[in-house]
Amino acid sequence: MSSGRAPRRRFALFAATAVAGALTLSACSDDGVKSGGGGNTNFITGNSGIATVPKGERTEAPKLDGTTLDGKALDVADYKGKVVVLNVWGSWCGPCRLEAKHFSKVAKETEDQGVQFVGINTQDTQRSLAINFEQDYGVTYPSLYDPTGKLILRFPKGTLNLQTIPSTVVVDREGKIAARKLGGLDSEKLHEMIDPLIAEK
Repeated sequence: MSSGRAPRRRFALFAATAVAGALTLSACSDDGVKSGGGGNTNFITGNSGIATVPKGERTEAPKLDGTTLDGKALDVADYKGKVVVLNVWGSWCGPCRLEAKHFSKVAKETEDQGVQFVGINTQDTQRSLAINFEQDYGVTYPSLYDPTGKLILRFPKGTLNLQTIPSTVVVDREGKIAARKLGGLDSEKLHEMIDPLIAEK
């Protein structure tokens, strides 16, 4: 009888370790010190923690499509020709709350310059929580609803991952990944990511 319990104990320990690992990967962070990605990304990371890719070395952004928080269909590819700012966030995430006002402000400042902000809401089990978050922080741009993180997994290895929420990726006008920041951003750092891409011809 004891021999049957040992495998069950080992399985229970393994399951507990796997759950703990998953929780670590979804941790909310304001600094994004650890990226957890691997592979050759061609990113050059500056002192601000913002990683950029030279124009000729960028890779295509993955297909990101689905339903927004308000139930509308959205395909990020429809914004090709614009600079697209993709922000992964959750209403449960403290740093997401801190950066939300900055995203709302910069989205309004840059909309006439060919910039489109798109949120990717993740790990909110109820849309209402995320919708209330957007209302509280004046977020007017659309957010794809991605409660299980499936959209995030479409990114090429090393470009964005669930280890840090919030995370932000900026896609150039050709639909290629140009900049990344793991962790929270303020208005100044957002402009540091976006303005060089607005200026690109």
